[in-house]
Amino acid sequence: MGKLRKSVTAAVVAGLFFGGAGVAVADSWRGLHMTSRGVAFAGEYTWEAKFVHRGGFHVRGDLNDTDHGDGHNVCLRAKVEAYDWTRVKGVQKKSVHVDHVFFDGAVLETQDAQIQACRDRGSLRPDNRSHLREFRRR
Repeated sequence: MGKLRKSVTAAVVAGLFFGGAGVAVADSWRGLHMTSRGVAFAGEYTWEAKFVHRGGFHVRGDLNDTDHGDGHNVCLRAKVEAYDWTRVKGVQKKSVHVDHVFFDGAVLETQDAQIQACRDRGSLRPDNRSHLREFRRR
């Protein structure tokens, strides 16, 4: 009986260890680079766990205005699930560190996200935007 108990305990401990290692890999940071005329974003992203930051799409990195003479601001534009676009504004002629979690407040775990780096050219002219990057939680 004692050997069986030790074997079961060892199996449970091994399962927890390897299960935790799998979670750590699943939530690891991945590179994210986007550019368009006048703007660049270099950073990384991860999907947060269900009860961490509402299971959101977490982005961090540097948003850069790459054309100091154009007089335009830069921003990150993101959308999760069926919500409208959200903007994280940068600063003209500067680099701004971004650390933002985009989430769907109606659910415990956000599943879909889209993001772009943009040069904000005002209301009369269309923005310059990087290619739309789409992400889905696996």
